[in-house]
Amino acid sequence: MTSETYLNNQFIIAMPALTDPIFFHTVTYLCQHNEEGALGIVINRLANMKLGEIFKQMNISVTSQAAANMPVFTGGPVQQQRGFVLHTHGGNWDMTMAVSDSISLTTSRDVIEAIAVGEGPEQYLVALGYAGWSEGQLEKEMLNNTWLNTPFGKQVLFDTSINMRWTAAAEQIGINIHQLTAPAGHG
Repeated sequence: MTSETYLNNQFIIAMPALTDPIFFHTVTYLCQHNEEGALGIVINRLANMKLGEIFKQMNISVTSQAAANMPVFTGGPVQQQRGFVLHTHGGNWDMTMAVSDSISLTTSRDVIEAIAVGEGPEQYLVALGYAGWSEGQLEKEMLNNTWLNTPFGKQVLFDTSINMRWTAAAEQIGINIHQLTAPAGHG
């Protein structure tokens, strides 16, 4: 593969036939995809907590009630005890990777502290864990029709209701995901 064929800064949408409960009807934003594998954050699977609980666990003072009430996402099955913040550019955080010209992924405490006092990124999504694929694994899954890739859409990531992101991500390329079915096979 060449760098042009990697799926960085794109969504991968679980096809309807993917019944694995971890990824059923998910949209994953791919932050890194290269010859070594891929890393993404599931953007439509809620964890059973609000951001205020994370602040409390990390002993972070909170002045932004809006931030404390933000949902926390289950970003994937890998390192679920670790926080990942997908956000719009801005700020100078300790551990940030630019994913695109508008979106970054930060894993350092300083961004969470800034969010708690209303000084964080303009738009953000906090997730526990990430989805990871080893070398060649995602490519194989794509060939097996497990995932549909679509361009990144900032409005899908930040402005679309969580329960509509799976549908909205597919609609970006004119596909009604609910009309897709599993291909017929000849066992």
